[in-house]
Amino acid sequence: MSEFAGKSVIVTGAASGIGRATAAAFVAAGARVVGCDREPYEIDGVMPFAMDAGDEAQVIAAIGFAAALHGGLDIVFANAGISGGLVGGIFDVDASAWAELLRVNLIGPALAIKHAAPRIAERGGGAIICTASVAGLRSGAGPAPYSASKAGVINLVQVAAQQLAGTGVRVNAVLPGLIETGMTRPIYDDARARGSEAAIGKLNPLRRGGEPEEIAAAVLFLASDAASYVNGVALPVDGGLSSSHPTSGRFTVGALRP
Repeated sequence: MSEFAGKSVIVTGAASGIGRATAAAFVAAGARVVGCDREPYEIDGVMPFAMDAGDEAQVIAAIGFAAALHGGLDIVFANAGISGGLVGGIFDVDASAWAELLRVNLIGPALAIKHAAPRIAERGGGAIICTASVAGLRSGAGPAPYSASKAGVINLVQVAAQQLAGTGVRVNAVLPGLIETGMTRPIYDDARARGSEAAIGKLNPLRRGGEPEEIAAAVLFLASDAASYVNGVALPVDGGLSSSHPTSGRFTVGALRP
């Protein structure tokens, strides 16, 4: 593949999960990739850069590094995020935990947009994709602080798309459903230990969990010329989970049979 041949790309949260799969997919498609993460890692063809996504000075440094290394910047996938734990209601989480989660999950993408967009505009335009979540659409798919942070990301890309009008910089969000990553591994490990792995993803119409590579494919689409008229969009990639509110019963094809 050469869809992204010569393109300069930054992926944050590149050490594992969705970020790792996406960085590798960009390389396979011909891109020159700088992968940012707080943790050390190795991916063939990816230049690692140590960065805390919620630290403005480090974000500026990473963007400058990628632009200098590859002669500019075309695409940013602002993916780095933390869960803050897999449980936590409004009354269970203290202010410091809220602040740290928002710093990484919401301020991080805002900083990426703030400092990457001018660089991308210099090249005549390109794409910024942020990782949100179906948990940002409505209650029930994640802990309170995590869900609120991802709702913020959805609004952020809409605001950014408007404020970057005329620059040629498109800003969209990808909204993963239940994907097997380091963040969700406790869910998968617990289900496997109890022998209920088959129940994972049962609330979505595809009746399965997703893979990081499936999110990567959506990100590459949003970054590509095929999505040249897609802007300010929050794209769920969740097996259909967000197409309906949870219900106690389902109207299925079988119900149509006499």
